[in-house]
Amino acid sequence: MFARPLALFAAAVLLLSAAFQPAFAAPDAAFEGHDYAAVKAPQPVATGKKVEVLEFFWYRCPHCFHLEPSLTAWLKKLPKDAQLRRVPAVFRDDWMPAAKVYYTLEQMGQLRLHDKVFDAYNLDKLNLDDPAVLGPWIAKQGVDRTKFEAIYNSFSTQSKAMQGGQLATAYAITGVPTFVIDGKYLTAQSMTQTEPRLYEVLDQLIVKARAERSGKKPAK
Repeated sequence: MFARPLALFAAAVLLLSAAFQPAFAAPDAAFEGHDYAAVKAPQPVATGKKVEVLEFFWYRCPHCFHLEPSLTAWLKKLPKDAQLRRVPAVFRDDWMPAAKVYYTLEQMGQLRLHDKVFDAYNLDKLNLDDPAVLGPWIAKQGVDRTKFEAIYNSFSTQSKAMQGGQLATAYAITGVPTFVIDGKYLTAQSMTQTEPRLYEVLDQLIVKARAERSGKKPAK
């Protein structure tokens, strides 16, 4: 007498399972020419045995600013054999000041302020490109202003910023934020369309690069 109710219950369970299956399905394979592109002139990496993940960004870019929270969350799950390198892109002369801010903070061991610099430019609408604004703001963050300004204005920092710009040119980067995996593969949200898909593609490209380093084909 319970055969029919049990059969209906089982059918309902199967229907529910089918309905929710896409949420648990493996991500679609990254498609070259759509989700990512092969770099025409691959470049050497600076991360040694680790798979390099380059992020080209600009502090004044609203897209970079809005991506930062999800990027921070993704980085917490980055495999131990992969390493992020941030590179401030310099497409024009007016991009140079923000790039110098990043490299100065990096040299001072103060990249804890990375998110605050984004906020200053994009939320507080502070023009940190202006030394008269940048100096007091840096001091307010508890950083030695005199030391910061000396490094900011140094030839070495100018050179680092120029090299970052040259690297963007070498990879034929046309916009930010853009990511390059292990000097070989380029992707961006403008290609993947959504943030979740961007991270799926980045994950797959890391696996692909890892396999290529070991001489093995990535498992499907």
